[in-house]
Amino acid sequence: MPIITDTIELNTGGHTEIHDITGQAQDVVNRNGMREGSLLLFVPGSTGGLTTVEYEPGLLKDLPEFFEKLAPSDRTYHHDATWGDGNGHSHVRASLLGPSLTVPFSGGRLTLGTWQQIIFIDFDNKSRNRSLVAQLNGE
Repeated sequence: MPIITDTIELNTGGHTEIHDITGQAQDVVNRNGMREGSLLLFVPGSTGGLTTVEYEPGLLKDLPEFFEKLAPSDRTYHHDATWGDGNGHSHVRASLLGPSLTVPFSGGRLTLGTWQQIIFIDFDNKSRNRSLVAQLNGE
């Protein structure tokens, strides 16, 4: 089975900003012509994460509030003392969510549920240009 590596480019604002990347993920499958297989998405870096959710206004508020409770942005982290960049909370949040997600596809379509979208969350404390790795395995 061939393996193809591609990218998804994002400009993000940080501060637990949530991006629906479902369309871009499907575009990766489409432009590479595979019909059956799996798509691995990976965040190079340690302040962003990937998951699936129902992308709706309530969850777009709930998720940042949840992460603020788990790893508050207004406290000092040991990481901050090491690097002085003030984004220790970003690293903790990203480690809880994780840097990768695998989604199968069949008939050239991602096999997501009706109310399921792929999201990228940028936890950093500044804007960034992100280049997510999208790797296809299939035929």
